[in-house]
Amino acid sequence: MEKYHFIGIKGAGMSALAQVLHDLGHEVQGSDIESEVFTEHQLRDKGIKILPFDAENIVEGFTYIAGNAFKEDHPEIQAAIDNEYGIIRYHTFLADFMSGYTSIAVTGAHGKTSTTGLLSHVMNGDVDTTFLIGDGTGFGIENSDYFAFESCEYKRHFLSYYPDYAIITNIDFDHPDYFKDLDDVVDAFNQMAAQVKKGVIAYGGDDNVKKISLDIPLWTYGIDGEYDINASNIRTSEKGTSFDVFIKGEFLSNYTIPLFGDHHVLNSLSVIAVCYLEDLDMDNIKEAFLTFIGVKRRFSESFVGDVVIVDDYAHHPREIKATLETAKKKYPNKKIVSVFQPHTFSRTEKFLQEFADVLSQSNQTYVVDIFGSAREQQGELSSADLVNLIPGAETLHENDLNILSSHPGAVIIFMGAGDIQKYEKRFTELIS
Repeated sequence: MEKYHFIGIKGAGMSALAQVLHDLGHEVQGSDIESEVFTEHQLRDKGIKILPFDAENIVEGFTYIAGNAFKEDHPEIQAAIDNEYGIIRYHTFLADFMSGYTSIAVTGAHGKTSTTGLLSHVMNGDVDTTFLIGDGTGFGIENSDYFAFESCEYKRHFLSYYPDYAIITNIDFDHPDYFKDLDDVVDAFNQMAAQVKKGVIAYGGDDNVKKISLDIPLWTYGIDGEYDINASNIRTSEKGTSFDVFIKGEFLSNYTIPLFGDHHVLNSLSVIAVCYLEDLDMDNIKEAFLTFIGVKRRFSESFVGDVVIVDDYAHHPREIKATLETAKKKYPNKKIVSVFQPHTFSRTEKFLQEFADVLSQSNQTYVVDIFGSAREQQGELSSADLVNLIPGAETLHENDLNILSSHPGAVIIFMGAGDIQKYEKRFTELIS
């Protein structure tokens, strides 16, 4: 048994990794800010100690794992360095950890978390699979042969990994505070794909994915097209979405998922591809799809009377589009109300018109103040600049949430990667 201390344990990846190591029998604790973060609840449920940041936490006997958000001048990191205890960065530790497994990296500009959650759930329907998901969820299974994990492109962190397989859900321009342009993003994904050992499974309908050059097998997936893994005859019902799956032109089976939206069909195809390539029991895999309930903060629903309240992590125009598609397909007769919190000034400025275009697909849109980040606290625009581009949209402040009550029976979607949950929580309290 090893002893681990996580500096920044409430970070999504850090929380998940802490849980994995705890489940595998190690002693795990960590430190972070004292403000409540949604990732901490699973840590507490497992009895993992969470301490406030303090240099006094750094004592002999622990392996120190530091989150990528913290620089070397952080008090705990500095204390570990001063005492010559050493610091291992999250992505460095994870790269070494996965070497003992058949590993599947899930990457892409959008859809990583949902796909990793689906992959880990479905694979565990047939074989023990340790997993790490970007919603802060992780689970370690002793003696498992497989490891499914979310692999992030930000700052090219995914170049630390050499997985057996990689799923690429899409390639799109994001993180304008780091990547110069789309070509820079494509270059990063090309470098990542070159490090995969067995095969890459990628969405074939993405023009940027087509720019990937590989020396190992590339399996494409898509809907009604010339793809290696193809879905057709898509049907929706109250139970979810059904579709036929073909591999290399041959019918595999009909699958049903309790989810709505073409993006979920695409995610499912990538998962089916991995299971097929690893020769898993496809009957067990098919059955496991039926019991997937989703991941945290991805169209997470609650109900107060006839109002449907949705919490969703969407913070890029393409993600918002997918969330609204899900809402419209699942609730075709309800009014769709979006409450959006832009995340970072640089992203808001870069995609201002795209945000306006996609949010205009709601019946009503409200925009709250832009949420900054540790690396970016201010910018030259405000939420009002976005509101002005959306017909009928309004700015919304935390003490004005009663206005949402003017939409009885609606689907009210709180979207964002910042602290939008505090708005959702307060509104739920107001109408309960």
